Amino acid sequence: MIGITAYGGYVPRLRLSRQAAAQANAWYAPQFAGRKGTRAFANWDEDSITMAVAAARDCLGPAEARNRRAVRGLLFASDTLPFAERLNAGIAAGALALAEDIDAVDLGGTQRAGLSALTQAVARVQAGGGDTLVLAADNRRTRAGSAQELDYGDAAAALVVGRENVLAEYLGAGTVTADFVDRFRATGEDVDYHWEERWVRDEGIAKLVPRAVKAALANAGVQPAQVDHFIFPSSFARMDQQLAKACGMRPEAVVDALTDTVGETGVPHGLLLLAQVLEGVQPGQCIVLAQFGSGAQALVFRATDAVRTFQPARGVSAWIARGVEDRQYTRFLSFKGQLALERGMRGEQDKKTALSTAWRHHQALQALVAGRCEVTGSVHFPPSRLSYDAQPLQDTQKPHPLADRPARILSWSAEYLSWHPAPPHHYGQIDFEGGGRILMDFTDLDVGEVDAGSAMEMVFRIKDVDERRGFTRYFWKATPVRGAQG
Repeated sequence: MIGITAYGGYVPRLRLSRQAAAQANAWYAPQFAGRKGTRAFANWDEDSITMAVAAARDCLGPAEARNRRAVRGLLFASDTLPFAERLNAGIAAGALALAEDIDAVDLGGTQRAGLSALTQAVARVQAGGGDTLVLAADNRRTRAGSAQELDYGDAAAALVVGRENVLAEYLGAGTVTADFVDRFRATGEDVDYHWEERWVRDEGIAKLVPRAVKAALANAGVQPAQVDHFIFPSSFARMDQQLAKACGMRPEAVVDALTDTVGETGVPHGLLLLAQVLEGVQPGQCIVLAQFGSGAQALVFRATDAVRTFQPARGVSAWIARGVEDRQYTRFLSFKGQLALERGMRGEQDKKTALSTAWRHHQALQALVAGRCEVTGSVHFPPSRLSYDAQPLQDTQKPHPLADRPARILSWSAEYLSWHPAPPHHYGQIDFEGGGRILMDFTDLDVGEVDAGSAMEMVFRIKDVDERRGFTRYFWKATPVRGAQG
């Protein structure tokens, strides 16, 4: 048996009020005045890589967990990869402290790249390649005052495909590859060009997706009436219901696409919905996942008895529940890089990264690994060959991961003096349980939310962006530990 052995997801905390965005653009685009709900949008220090890492941590658990040690391959699907010439999957692998001998690959170019990554992961496992982690994430830009600005959302999903403790057995797939251009984005462009919606819906989705779904069902030996959950992400109203009817599936099998709260998140959306369905699926139930893009693709799974034994660190439902509505439309534009705010002279800095130094300390910087002295038990960050305790000791430190350890604020500050993309700039000294202290930036918090002693957790984020050279530097930040409701 081959199938999904672990799952997880991630949805950013901030949710733009569609009503607020529509009101801000009412002078230009009054047709959106009645739009309701919210859409998820990434913080200024989030991108497809950081969101994918968050989803992977939700899926794999702590660094010491068996799930991480078993991963032998990583497939990262996204149409908004930060780097064109740098292995984005390699950055994610480093942040997750995965073994350096794993096979890591980037995929993209179509909205169904996440499903393609999933089928490639199945093939890899069938060929004896071992457990494969599939990541999918998108952080798309749109034009202000467009329908896509309101329809889209940002998110990530993660799945592990393997042979042991299978939660959902892979039964089969169907694919239709066709150069049906509903949208495109040329190299160097930031925003997709979209074609007319009715034509896309009637000539593209309605004709190509049923072919892929019917092929997948035939390959899996499943009748349409036997499908318990049908997943099809789309921003077109009732498109999923229309497809279910065309394919002979029951209307009640259609899964809510989260368009009212999260938005349509692109490449990861199908896998994100699958991860949420797996949270409550019953053993024996059949799941069909389809997605449109350069044709269409569909996959069929059946939940096993083991599906009740697994729980992600948080789960998609918990990420959704912790969302905070944001009515500051200019904040959304700024975080998306579409509004250049005044920085002042303090914001005029050259943020060149010394790549040689970054490589020398890559384990500490990417995976937040400290050094623990085997003689005294003291924890040092960054790790080094020397330990200064009662007396200097040499070469006594062993790797000591900090990213998943409980932590609290020792001291903190919030100031407006220096330029920051999301003022005020919160930072402070963080003490880790079991030893270790780091001066860190804080993120995803409100003014007055933290104090000395506040419980914090670590998140992998953008540290700096070298706009002159186009290089993004990543590190870990601290964020408040919150309940499901944020």
